[in-house]
Amino acid sequence: MLSLAERAVQVLQTADGRAKAALGRAHAADWFAARAAGTRLPVGHAAPPLRPARPEKPDLLDPRDVPRRRPGSAQGRIALLHAVAHIELNAVDLHWDIIARFTHQPMPLGFYDDWVKAADEEAKHFNLVSDCLEALGSHYGALPAHAGMWRAAEDTADDFMGRLAVVPMVLEARGLDVTPGMIEVFRKAGDTGAIAALETIYAEEVGHVAYGSKWFNWLCGRDGSDPKEVFHRLVRHYFHGTLKPPFNEEKRAEAGLPPDFYWPLTEDLPKVTAEETSSL
Repeated sequence: MLSLAERAVQVLQTADGRAKAALGRAHAADWFAARAAGTRLPVGHAAPPLRPARPEKPDLLDPRDVPRRRPGSAQGRIALLHAVAHIELNAVDLHWDIIARFTHQPMPLGFYDDWVKAADEEAKHFNLVSDCLEALGSHYGALPAHAGMWRAAEDTADDFMGRLAVVPMVLEARGLDVTPGMIEVFRKAGDTGAIAALETIYAEEVGHVAYGSKWFNWLCGRDGSDPKEVFHRLVRHYFHGTLKPPFNEEKRAEAGLPPDFYWPLTEDLPKVTAEETSSL
């Protein structure tokens, strides 16, 4: 029987987006079926790749080189959906990676329940947005995409709490800030399919941010650390730049992120060194 960690690595090693999503959803279904039956798959251990397998397309460019398109045009809306599909595919890998990469850290089974559920939902999101692209005569891979999406994973490959701080509590929280504006773009265009897909993503991403906050605070409690202080130091060390308002304070609060966690990070302060971070 393959362990959960081995299944996670299988997903990470699958290049095609649709195939990656299908495999991840199958593994998630197996995990939850076993849990419902009163048994469970072993979590196990595995060696995830530093970078996940990716399809030949899209071409991955430096963020400064990705063409800008106005979302008011049909091509601009396709470009926006393509960017969302790229984010969701990276999220599939990010969530399976956190499952496989940190099994040396003893965690309750609930941790794995949460991240398998999040990975499953990200696969669903990728499929929903890919369907929207295909309905508009395009597809994932038709346009260039952001090459920096995996940088946070590489930077935090050896830091479990750093990964929780930067990926769900910063990057995914940013999705809560910007998704309502994207929904409005497609509402003005009368694209009901894209509206439905984005509203599903918006509702479920709150849970993913909440999982990050929940387990980050749990680890801080286990270590007797101040979560806010640790979060600020880790984000200043690993995140490239400052956090940018406006913030969706209502949804961030729903996900367990109070304002005093993120507002101080809008200030341009000196980077925290590796030595300072390791002392946390």
